Amino acid sequence: MRYEIIGGSFPAVNVILDAGETVVTQSGAMAWCDSSIEMSTNAEGGLLKSIGRMFSGASLMFVRHTAVEDDSRITFSAAFPGSIKEFKVDADHEYFAQKSAFLVAEEGVNVDATVNKNFWAGLLGGEGFILQKFTGEGTMLAEIDGSLVEIELAEGEQVKVETGHVALFESTCQYDVESVSGFKNIFFGGQGLFLTTLTGPGKVWLQTLTAQDMAQKLIPYMPTSSSVNVSSSSSN
Repeated sequence: MRYEIIGGSFPAVNVILDAGETVVTQSGAMAWCDSSIEMSTNAEGGLLKSIGRMFSGASLMFVRHTAVEDDSRITFSAAFPGSIKEFKVDADHEYFAQKSAFLVAEEGVNVDATVNKNFWAGLLGGEGFILQKFTGEGTMLAEIDGSLVEIELAEGEQVKVETGHVALFESTCQYDVESVSGFKNIFFGGQGLFLTTLTGPGKVWLQTLTAQDMAQKLIPYMPTSSSVNVSSSSSN
C-alpha cells in the first residue's frame, strides 16, 4: 500500500493499490475511488466481534477495497479537522486508541474493541471505558482531531490528560483513570471529575482538539426553536 496525505487541516489520504491489494476501512470513510476498485462489506471477525467494535466507536460493518488493476487509487477523508498519521503495526508495536481514531489499514491489521482493565475507572472516566486495539501486521492510518503531539514516556513516567485528548498509545503503556482531587478543582476547575493517567514506558499521541469540546463551543450559536419561531414571525 502506498499513500499520500492531502488536504491540510481538512485531511484526506490517497491510497494507491496494485492489483490484488486490499485495504480495510470503516463504512462511510471512502470519499472517491477509481473504477478499478472493488468493494465488499462484511462483519470482520463475526457479528459479536463487530458489535464490540461498534461500542468502541468503529462501524458495525467494515469495508474491504480491493484493486483489480495496478496503480488503482482510492481516497479516504477524515471526519473532523485535524491530521492523519501512519502507524506500523506488528508483534512489537501494538496500539490502543480512543473511539473513531481508525481510518484505514492494510488487511493484515486487526481492529478490535477492548474494555479498560480497571472496569470502574473506565466506566466513570466516560470515553476511556472502551478502546480500539490494533494488532496483527501492516500499516494503519489514524485520524487525529486538531494537531498531534507525541510524548515518549520512560519507565514509570506519567502524564495526566483530559480523556478526550488521548488519541493513541502503545500497548506497553499502562492506562488508568483517576479522580480529580480537591473541592474547588472538581466544581470550578472545568476539567470534569476524572483525568486519564498514562504510565510509561511507551509512546503516547495526544490531540489538541476534541469533537466534544468543539460541539460545546458551538452550542451557544446554534438556533433554538424559539429563535426560529421569532424569525418566522418577523418575516411574516
